[in-house]
Amino acid sequence: MGSSTADLVIIGGAVMGSSTACQLAQRPDFSGRIVVIEADPAYEICASARSAASIRQQYSSAINIEISLFGIDYLRNIGERLEVNGDKPVIDLHEGGYLFLATSGTESILRENHALQDKLGADIAFLEKDALQAKFPWLNTQDLTAGCHGLSGEGWFDGYGLMQAFRRKARSLGVDYVAARAESLKKNGSSWDITLSNGDTLSAPVVVNTAGASGGAEICRQAGLEVPVHSRKRCVFTFDCKDTLPLFPLLIDPNGTYARPEGTGFICGLAPAEENDPDTDDFEVDYALFEEEIWPTLANRIPAFEAIRPGRAWAGHYDMNLFDHNAFVGAVPGIDGFYLALGFSGHGLQQSPAVGRGLSELIVTGGYQTLDLSPLGIERYFSGTKLIERNVV
Repeated sequence: MGSSTADLVIIGGAVMGSSTACQLAQRPDFSGRIVVIEADPAYEICASARSAASIRQQYSSAINIEISLFGIDYLRNIGERLEVNGDKPVIDLHEGGYLFLATSGTESILRENHALQDKLGADIAFLEKDALQAKFPWLNTQDLTAGCHGLSGEGWFDGYGLMQAFRRKARSLGVDYVAARAESLKKNGSSWDITLSNGDTLSAPVVVNTAGASGGAEICRQAGLEVPVHSRKRCVFTFDCKDTLPLFPLLIDPNGTYARPEGTGFICGLAPAEENDPDTDDFEVDYALFEEEIWPTLANRIPAFEAIRPGRAWAGHYDMNLFDHNAFVGAVPGIDGFYLALGFSGHGLQQSPAVGRGLSELIVTGGYQTLDLSPLGIERYFSGTKLIERNVV
């Protein structure tokens, strides 16, 4: 057993922790020692590796739209931003767009959301029913009245590749990664003492909690903070379709079922009903969800999907913020030296560039510079003021 010190410790080394570490290390006004603690160094079960890995601007809240506008610019230029010794990472970004569909009961919300997205500069087309059918002839529009399609700036990418690019760049800049679990956290004067699963102890004046579904809420609890962040399982299913469906986007049915291309096939999923969505840490795939809910929805919406060949499936976990399904980001009032990037509820990959940038600015300068992330501050939880996001997928 040994003990060491750092200037800043990040608990959780997947995409959010590695983005924060990388962008801190890139700052010329920060020269301290950064240590990242990661309990799953092979990244086999982290959300970053098991995500559907997509990015969109089709949100209903300004802050989420702005975060993704920053994010798509970052992803488009990732080769230059995260180059290491001439090696530029590639994440296979495909801007195929999201397609949100609406019925008569939800069209007004879609229009309102689109107006805000357009105002903030997102490249989203509002399509009436006839235009929707003309653009996507393979789509059943019988019960639809409109849809919104991202013309650019939305799509999917290699999420694992993004995480590894941040990690590799961070390590090249001197960030240390420790393969262990943070077992306990306690305040010791002006520093935090962190006991690791390997028996070592780390001390640092600043701790950033990016542990996600795997212990993020418990780290908060040990720091003296209760947060409504829970581990909720999400399943991703793959399938093949013999028909060619041109310009297939990331489609969101009005009931929340999604599907998008993946290689020569497709992936799909659906959040289970609240009563069937308990806290869990298992990775068992819920095949009944696919058979009884997802496939019937997709077969109705895309007739070509009536005859498909199901493939492999996997499960992962969201760090779900049950307060308002948006992340808690930033410093915690009353707990010196403790920062959060937690509760992303499935949006962590696409929000990691902006959040890592924002935290690096906040930690070093005491404020946000590139993008004001204060709407995601935990102060809203303390005051009971929810950040309403209608487009939760």
